[in-house]
Amino acid sequence: MVVIMEMGATEPQIEAVIENLNARGFDVHRSSGVNQTVLGAIGVKPEFDPRIIRVLDGVADVQRVTEAYKFASRSWKKEPSVYDINGIAVGGNEFILMAGPCSVENEEQIYATAAHVAAHGASFLRGGAFKPRTSPYSFQGLGEEGLKLLRAAADRHGLNVITEVTEVGRVDLVHQYTDIFQVGARNMQNFDLLKELGRSDKPVFLKRGLSATINEWLMAAEYVLSQGNLRVILCERGIRTFETATRNTFDLSAVPVVKKKSHLPIFADPSHATGIRDKVIPMARAAVAAGADGIIVEVHPEPDAALSDGPQSLFFDQFEKLARQIHDIAGAIGRTMKQPTYA
Repeated sequence: MVVIMEMGATEPQIEAVIENLNARGFDVHRSSGVNQTVLGAIGVKPEFDPRIIRVLDGVADVQRVTEAYKFASRSWKKEPSVYDINGIAVGGNEFILMAGPCSVENEEQIYATAAHVAAHGASFLRGGAFKPRTSPYSFQGLGEEGLKLLRAAADRHGLNVITEVTEVGRVDLVHQYTDIFQVGARNMQNFDLLKELGRSDKPVFLKRGLSATINEWLMAAEYVLSQGNLRVILCERGIRTFETATRNTFDLSAVPVVKKKSHLPIFADPSHATGIRDKVIPMARAAVAAGADGIIVEVHPEPDAALSDGPQSLFFDQFEKLARQIHDIAGAIGRTMKQPTYA
């Protein structure tokens, strides 16, 4: 249930409503704007009569929220959420580009990649230091040394960092180096991890699970939001279907569906979705046109020698092409984007 307070409602009026809701068994989360406060009352009480709250002083309206995800819902927050991350407005009119290698392999690789993506429109450097891989024999990442290299390369080139955290015990470590926590597809329903990140002060980039429905994905976001961290970014990265022509099936219809259901920003990952580098650029173009707030792509100085996900990683010249094309498409639909360098 969502309680919308009147414009200019006083603090005693707001506190009285919160106390009333608490007394009736609801957990209450408060969201305050410049002139108006919205209260989210959490609790399944089908018999409750919302008129009890509607008649209280300072209450403008009470709305039942039918979705199980309260804080991720448009009923909770009508306007799209925009997060200021070190001066970058994620979820606003600017289209955001995140790029980098699948894994941090060495200093030369990550520094070269950071320099290149920064020059061609990226605002965030991605790269994995801990890699949950399907095979136990695959490269698992450099650990903290990889985090240090990632942070240093990003700082040198004026980029922010997004990197994956794979377990609860590593949250504090990764927190020291990253600007955004990434939760991979395999961990979308790692609820202990989501709750721990919900108590963090850094945004969470939540990738859709391999076979997750949109509602399950939004419920995963709810785990983070319900713990108090209200900065969640969703990422469509393809789902598993019976089709084998690409690594996954890129469900770009999820972008407008999520935009209708939720106020959370949504990104797209054409690299993991397709798994084939010559499919990444056309699907990145499609993601911009579909209304995504940004994309995250894999780029490597030598993809053929990459220790992980080489076949889906872009060569540097391909990344330049991608950046130019999505910049033009963003402009055509009325969005801005960091200007890439034109060779």
